[in-house]
Amino acid sequence: MAIEYEPIKGCNADDMQDCTEDKHLKMNGNADKIEEDDDDDKEMGQLALQISEPTISNKGEEGPLMPISNSTHLARRRQQQPQHAQQRLVSLDVFRGLTIVLMILVDDAGGLLPAINHSPWNGLTLADYVMPFFLFIVGVSLGLTYKRLSCRVTATRKAILRALKLLILGLFLQGGFFHGLNNLTYGVDIQQMRLMGILQRIAIAYLVAAICEIWLKGDDLVKSELNLLRKYRFQWVAALVLTIIYISLLYGLYVPDWEYQIPVATSSSAPKFFSVKCGVRGDTGPACNVVGMIDRKILGIQHLYRKPVFERTKQCSINSPDYGPLPSDAPSWCQAPFDPEGLLSSVMAMVTCLVGLHYGHIIVHFEDHRDRIRLWLISSSSLLVLGLALDIFGMHVNKALYTFSYMCVTAGAAGFLFAGIYLLVDICGYRCMTLVLEWIGEACIDDYILVACNIVPIIIQGFYWKQPQSNILSLIGIGT
Repeated sequence: MAIEYEPIKGCNADDMQDCTEDKHLKMNGNADKIEEDDDDDKEMGQLALQISEPTISNKGEEGPLMPISNSTHLARRRQQQPQHAQQRLVSLDVFRGLTIVLMILVDDAGGLLPAINHSPWNGLTLADYVMPFFLFIVGVSLGLTYKRLSCRVTATRKAILRALKLLILGLFLQGGFFHGLNNLTYGVDIQQMRLMGILQRIAIAYLVAAICEIWLKGDDLVKSELNLLRKYRFQWVAALVLTIIYISLLYGLYVPDWEYQIPVATSSSAPKFFSVKCGVRGDTGPACNVVGMIDRKILGIQHLYRKPVFERTKQCSINSPDYGPLPSDAPSWCQAPFDPEGLLSSVMAMVTCLVGLHYGHIIVHFEDHRDRIRLWLISSSSLLVLGLALDIFGMHVNKALYTFSYMCVTAGAAGFLFAGIYLLVDICGYRCMTLVLEWIGEACIDDYILVACNIVPIIIQGFYWKQPQSNILSLIGIGT
């Protein structure tokens, strides 16, 4: 999922004193080959998940700080020379579209095929790749969007505003309104609504990555891989700091005993209380991990997701890895709320976004296709090997906790897939077979709202003839 943004055109009059202005744009020659389009008047949904529309164009574009005489000269040259059609970076749209299709597949077929549904706890399934792929795409797109800046203050203000829009959209869509249709009587109880979710996590990761790209970027000219690392060294420091914070908290904080309550069917009956015994440090199981503790302390247990994946573990379901009745000896934590998009786990989601940002930098600073593919494959292989090695030595791949090993494995897989799509689409030109995915990727926020937020079922079943059972689904032989 991505948010569509424009390259920063310049500073407003109110921001002139605060802006960092470069009289001579210090850009790599290859960076000018990629241009972004944006429309600030697009509806909020499109701003939410379509980060960029990268295109490749000629050098010599007029910059916001270029002297007027030079601009006029360039304009005359454009009139004399034939215009070359801009070439869109199609692979990014195809990758978005493929991720949306994957999300729809696991959402709709995951209940029928538990093997592709989210892993009940440790391990990796097809569904567990969706979130990291979206975050990776966000990072790649940000590398293209903010390749040239004339006003950091303006860029920061716009990034904050767009993150807030996405956060509000996520609260509305995932805070209970469209994900609680079966239990919705009048509206959403704000005291019980879920505060975190997929769009909220993307908003947070996007904002952190955008600020890093705006403020933590050197002026070095990139002529080699070493120059690339030196130019963005402070962003790598930020990723390292985030990783250290996450690992230190996950394995260092003490988790005390805790309790929770669940409502009963009848309002006259008292709620049931459950006590969970912990008193441990460094536990990564469903009951006593630091990720859940931080969410319970800061967000409140009443604002967490009420159907967590660990309900499908063998301890909590007789039909594991599918949902099912509780075993007779089920532990007390089986019915506890737990948010898979929690606060601490979102820290590693930010790192995934920063990894994707590195892949975007390679596009900006290296023109040759072979250099891009080579650098992507080196980075992806390193991440994948590191993640698998950490899993072998005890840091399990876990989507619910978003462990460091999980980040490495999924980001490496995203890099391999993106390199393959780039080779197939942008280099070899096989676009006919990916046109549908490209179209889906261009309208990914609409697809997400329509499918993942139950808008399509509402439309399909929202109209009937004489009796509710006589709806559109029954007419085509579904549900009869």
